[in-house]
Amino acid sequence: MSKAKTDSLFNLINSLTKSEKWQFKVYANRLNRSGNKIFVDVFDTIDRQKEYNEKAITTIKGLKAAQLPNIKQNLYKQVLASLSNSSVMSQENAVTRYVEHAKFLYNKCLYTDCLIIIEKAKKAAWENFQLIMLLELLELEKSAILQTSNDDISNRIEALVFEIAEVARQIQNIHRFSNLSVRLTAFYQHVGFIRNSSDLKSVREYYSANFPNFTIRQLSPLELLYLYITISAYYFFVQDLKNGYKYAKKCLQVFDEHPALMKAKTELYIKALNNLLVAQNKLFLYSEFRETHHRLVSLKRQKQIILTENLQLNLFKAIYIHEINRHFMLGEFKSGTRIVNALEKELLNFIPKLNKNTVMTFYYKIACLYFGNYQFKTAIKWLNHIINEKASDLREDLQSFARILRLICYFELNDAEMINYNIRATYRFLQKKQSFIRYQQLIMNFLRTIKKTDTQTKTITRFRELKTNMQKLENNRFEKRAFIYFDIVSWLESKIENRSMQDIVKKKSARYIS
Repeated sequence: MSKAKTDSLFNLINSLTKSEKWQFKVYANRLNRSGNKIFVDVFDTIDRQKEYNEKAITTIKGLKAAQLPNIKQNLYKQVLASLSNSSVMSQENAVTRYVEHAKFLYNKCLYTDCLIIIEKAKKAAWENFQLIMLLELLELEKSAILQTSNDDISNRIEALVFEIAEVARQIQNIHRFSNLSVRLTAFYQHVGFIRNSSDLKSVREYYSANFPNFTIRQLSPLELLYLYITISAYYFFVQDLKNGYKYAKKCLQVFDEHPALMKAKTELYIKALNNLLVAQNKLFLYSEFRETHHRLVSLKRQKQIILTENLQLNLFKAIYIHEINRHFMLGEFKSGTRIVNALEKELLNFIPKLNKNTVMTFYYKIACLYFGNYQFKTAIKWLNHIINEKASDLREDLQSFARILRLICYFELNDAEMINYNIRATYRFLQKKQSFIRYQQLIMNFLRTIKKTDTQTKTITRFRELKTNMQKLENNRFEKRAFIYFDIVSWLESKIENRSMQDIVKKKSARYIS
């Protein structure tokens, strides 16, 4: 067996809950085959391992080394088969089971019974918004109807053809909206927010060229969800936060008007809440932010929703990110670092399952919290996770700003040697990535020229000059994105006024949040 498959088996077994492991044992015993004891022994041996060790498996009594590849392959299939019989999987795949039963009856020439099962399956598919499965059922129904003797066959076929066309239309629209959304996301994960007029032009042109034509009144609730998610993603990307907020609210409104969607499309519901929280955070709508965050957290307690590991991962990610954002909004860096300390172990357990874009976002936000709490060495530790990331083509924005923030950390630590060394390295990186903006140039020039020997008056003057120059950039369409990554103005004010950055941000928050 290949190494990739071996790792897959190890990962699968170690991902199982206690009840799922017990269920596999029951399933294996029911098969009542002589070789099942070997399967269970291999399963138990791998289950006890923290790291995969094939030599330990070969010591199992009755197992020959030559058998091992096939045994592992079959074990992998049997574990998946046992999971398909679980209550969770049964609820998720009820329509799939109906389809299997209907196909069996059709192949046995029991066409009338097949059509009865198809009617039940179609009802379940519509209720659970499973359009792809529904299309497969409709195609099977078309074949089954033609095999029956029915005086009304022409009318049934016409109604069926109309239903197929409607389902196909919905699927096509959803695919168009979804494809546009994921491509915008892929672009964002590469460069971050738009950097210049060239980025803006290319994104606008691509969006306009690929945005499908439709009549809003004809769209189903599921189509509307994908439409609003795509539009809000576009507006966030081009930093039009007000319109992003508008369509994020529309998306959540669809869920409110169609409660069954939340259970059927829980992952999309989490995404809708997350998008709205992003907008409320950036627009300082704190009261709304708290209400939306409460809805997100309450998902963990809703019994009608079965939280798979994938949903738990998405939920944890959104809750944790926005808990950090809440502390940023209020300027509560100290309490924010306590949250990180409390959840760090849980975060590190989830990190292997998260995509690198999300991991780097976590690292950067955590670093900023520690910076705001004047724990500069700890902030550098988290920033280094980003800077040392081997995927150099991922989130170039975070990799760039992590280097800038690390320079400021070294300044706070009075480490002139590390400043001089890292200024050169940072300059080379920014030049290579073609992401050198005025914001970064001002900071690097400031750090390069300021000296320990400067008088306090001269130092304060330099801070004031940098603040003035930075404030000029805040209204620049392409420079203002930099202030999303690090609140340089608040840091400068803390130096000028000899107050903590936390006090400065808290005072501003009191004015802005609503």
